[in-house]
Amino acid sequence: MASGIDIKNNNISALPARLFPLFKKLGSSPDKDNMRNKPVSERWTASSEKMSSLTVRIISVNIIAIMILAVGVLYLGEYTDSLIEGELESMQDEARFISDAISEGTVRPVFQISPIPFEDPLEIEAIKPSLARNMLLRLAKSSKSQIKLYSVDNNLLIDAQKLLEGEDYVETINLNPHGNFDIGYLFNQSAGRFLDIIPMQTKLAPIPMDTIGDIYEFPDSKLAMNGEIGASAWTLPNERIILTASAPIQKVKQVLGIVTLSRDGTELENKIRDIRVDVFRVFLGTLGITVMLSIYLSGLIGKPLKKLALAAEAVRVGKGNDVEIPDMSKRGDEIGELSLVLREMTQALKDRMNTIERFAADVSHEIKNPLTSLRSAVETVAKINDEDKRQKLMDIIHHDVQRLDRLISDISSASRLDAELTRETMQTINITDLLYRLKDAYKDPIARANKTEDNSRIIIHALETEKYSVLGNEERLSQVFGNLISNALSFSPEGDKGMIEISIVQKKKTILISVSDNGPGIPSNKLEAIFDRFYTERPHESYGGHSGLGLSISKQIIDAHEGTIWAINKHDDKENRIGAIFKVELQKA
Repeated sequence: MASGIDIKNNNISALPARLFPLFKKLGSSPDKDNMRNKPVSERWTASSEKMSSLTVRIISVNIIAIMILAVGVLYLGEYTDSLIEGELESMQDEARFISDAISEGTVRPVFQISPIPFEDPLEIEAIKPSLARNMLLRLAKSSKSQIKLYSVDNNLLIDAQKLLEGEDYVETINLNPHGNFDIGYLFNQSAGRFLDIIPMQTKLAPIPMDTIGDIYEFPDSKLAMNGEIGASAWTLPNERIILTASAPIQKVKQVLGIVTLSRDGTELENKIRDIRVDVFRVFLGTLGITVMLSIYLSGLIGKPLKKLALAAEAVRVGKGNDVEIPDMSKRGDEIGELSLVLREMTQALKDRMNTIERFAADVSHEIKNPLTSLRSAVETVAKINDEDKRQKLMDIIHHDVQRLDRLISDISSASRLDAELTRETMQTINITDLLYRLKDAYKDPIARANKTEDNSRIIIHALETEKYSVLGNEERLSQVFGNLISNALSFSPEGDKGMIEISIVQKKKTILISVSDNGPGIPSNKLEAIFDRFYTERPHESYGGHSGLGLSISKQIIDAHEGTIWAINKHDDKENRIGAIFKVELQKA
């Protein structure tokens, strides 16, 4: 069977590339370089004059995906091929039926004069046109095809269409069965004309007009002359579809003539157009829903992001502590998590700024005191001739210089601590080994060198069978416990009464280290204040001997380790203070 169908893969991959500039133009701002220098509120306003960039991107991605699918479906290559193949099979069956009917009903024996003299005439079979004419007339009335009957010598015996025209047979078609103002009909007609612009994947060969009436040259007729049934689909010069079929009329495999059928493809084209219009209608509905959902989705994402951006911008330009990042945690999605993180970050930033402001104020206050004393002493020493008084003033000057040096060193250490803690890596530390190394550092140097008996005032209580491991920075934790031990030793009396006890207790998820002394204890109202910067209260020491940053730095380090440090007092049976206990709780490794 010769179908005449030529399938060509037209390239439509360039369609999305053509659409991107359009969507990009819709969402673009006038001058991106200038936009970067403007506040967020103005950038959002400028970008939303036409359509926000996020909305354009969401709509573009969704629409392009749908359009690629829709254009692919509108090609309808396989569907069109199956329709054409079905029509051709139908015409083959019809041609076979008509040829069989003519073979049985119109073929009669006829006599032909013998070429040999005095021989009886030869009896042969041939198609009787008068019988065939009546039969084809009846068959043509119920057929959609134009039927023609040819003899084997290429003569047209009967044209059924002319027989029908002679009987004034006219077929009427109602082009608009629903009325002139039917919206569905108008949509179908408009959509059909629009869809004609989109080429179909199936391409048909043009019908050979010069051989259409020659049964020896036309492809279908040539097959019929060889005893086969042929059917083909073609295109006319006006690009309309036409279907043809030919079948042999034969007796005992002898071809006596052929019957040809031709049918215009109007019905086939209408079927293809109907399915394309239906696909187009579904596409338009899907496109509308997609655009609305895309706009809703962009609003669901873009509006909260805009609120977060504006709030972050307000924090950046420093509009005060009244600015608050919107709480969107109830959304339960990534934007809600982003709002929480931004709120926490903003709060941490505010705390850090407040800390820096207080730190600057405290530093200014602490440095002014020794500077004032130093200036007064320097101004006075030049006016005094008494050597003893001059020496006392020089001692004051020396003391104030040492105090300033100590303050500046401790302030520098405290100011760098946060940044250094964020860069330092954490590792598993055996807290028992760390404390024993600190204890060894407080031994008498000779005893430590000779490894003789322990002459330090420090006692460590820990189970030898337990391994007390924490995750942290060994140098920083050594700084904390070294500071606690030094404070305990400085407040405790000399001798056996001034022993420092360190106990290690392992809990379920944490390790608790306690440093206990036998000093005067801490005033009840100062148990929290002792961790403030520049707090110092040492009645038995000269003023300015300590900067007051030791415990503050220790708390800062423990906080960075996600631990806790606090202080309590020891009491005797009469509720008298007999010492202080500093407790540090760290996460187990």
